[in-house]
Amino acid sequence: MSHAAIAIPGLDRIGGAERQVMLLAKGLRRRGWRVSVVALSGSGSAAATQLRNAGIGFTSLEMRKGLADPRGWIRFNRWLRRERPDVVHAHLPHAAWLARWSRIAAPVPVVVDTLHSSHTGGLARRLGYGCSNWLTDRVTAVSCATAAAHLKAGITKENQLLVLANGIEVDSWKPDRTLRNNARGELGIADEFLWLAAGRLEAVKDYSTLLTSLAGVSANARLLILGMGPLENELRQLAMRLGLEHRVQFLGFEPNVARWMQAADGFVLSSRYEGLPMVLLEAGSCGLPAIGTDVAGTREVIVHGNTGLLARAGDPEALGATMTRLMEMAPEERRAMGARARQKVIERFDMEIVLDQWEALYTELLARTAKRGIRLSAREALTRTSATSA
Repeated sequence: MSHAAIAIPGLDRIGGAERQVMLLAKGLRRRGWRVSVVALSGSGSAAATQLRNAGIGFTSLEMRKGLADPRGWIRFNRWLRRERPDVVHAHLPHAAWLARWSRIAAPVPVVVDTLHSSHTGGLARRLGYGCSNWLTDRVTAVSCATAAAHLKAGITKENQLLVLANGIEVDSWKPDRTLRNNARGELGIADEFLWLAAGRLEAVKDYSTLLTSLAGVSANARLLILGMGPLENELRQLAMRLGLEHRVQFLGFEPNVARWMQAADGFVLSSRYEGLPMVLLEAGSCGLPAIGTDVAGTREVIVHGNTGLLARAGDPEALGATMTRLMEMAPEERRAMGARARQKVIERFDMEIVLDQWEALYTELLARTAKRGIRLSAREALTRTSATSA
C-alpha cells in the first residue's frame, strides 16, 4: 500500500486550501492509499477528528514560531524517517518549504507542492521558493492564473509546473428543492431575492465593496454572509452605516454551507484576487447562478453570460449593476444558467476526475524515482543541485 503524506500549515481555520486537503486525503484513502496529514501547528480539532474517523493519520508538529521553530523540523524529520511515506505533498508556502528542505535530512522518493493563490507575495516568498526549487519533483497550481502569476514572478519554472485544478464531490453539492424550502422557511424568506457570500472576513474578499453594492440594489434583496475573520466588527458597522442591518445577516462559521446555497437565489464573490475559488465550484455544483469579480482564477470558473456573470473588481457600481442584472432575469433563465454551471463543474472539477490526475502524477513520479534508485540520499540531492546550477 503506497503512503501519501499531505502537509499543510494548519487545519484549525478551514479555507479553500484546507478543504481541498481534506477532500484529497479522504479520496486517496477510499482508493486504497495509506494517507497521513501533517499540520505544522494547531490541533486541527474537528477536522482532525474527521480525518481519523476516515482512517487517516493526523499529526501536528506544534510549531509555535512558524518555520523558525527548530523543534518542528526535528519532529518532522523523525516522523519522515519513521513513517517513510512514498509521497510528500505540501500545500501553501510554509508547508512546501518544510517538505523541501527536510528532504536532505530525511529523504523521501517524491515531493510535490501546490500553489493555491494567484497572489505571489513579496521578496521573502520568492526567495523561499527560488532557493528550494531543486528539492521538489513537481510544482502544481490550482489554476492557469495561479501558474501564470508564479511563472511571471520567477517563483517556479515552466518545465517544473503543472496545472491541476481543485475538485469537489459533486454528489454532495446538488440542487435539493426540499432543503431549499426548509432553509428559506427558517430564515423567514418568501419572495425576497437572497444573495449568499462565503469566505473569510478579510481584505482580499472585499466585503466592503459588496455591502456598498447591496445598498444600491433593490430593497427586496437580502444577503447572508458565511465566515469569520478580523474584519467582522468593521463590516457590521459598515452595514449599519449603509442602513443594511435588516438586509444583511452575518452567520459566522457554518459547517453546512450547502444548506445555505440551496436557500439562495444567487451567489456573489467580490474578491480582489483568487486562485481557484472553491465556493464558486460548490455554488455551481448546486446549480446556483453566481457573480464573481473579473479577476484571474474566477474567470476559469465563470464563463460570463453562460455559467454566471463577471463584474469589475473593486467597483461597487459595477458589481451592483451586475447583481441587478441577475435579479431581473426570468427565474427560468437563472435556472438554466445554474444548470450550465453545474454541468461545467461535473465535467471539469468532479473530485473523482481530480483524484485520477493526482494518482497518475504520483505514480509517474514514483516510477521515475524507482529508475534511479529507491531514495535520494543527501549526497545525491546535492549532486543534483550542482548539475542544475551548472
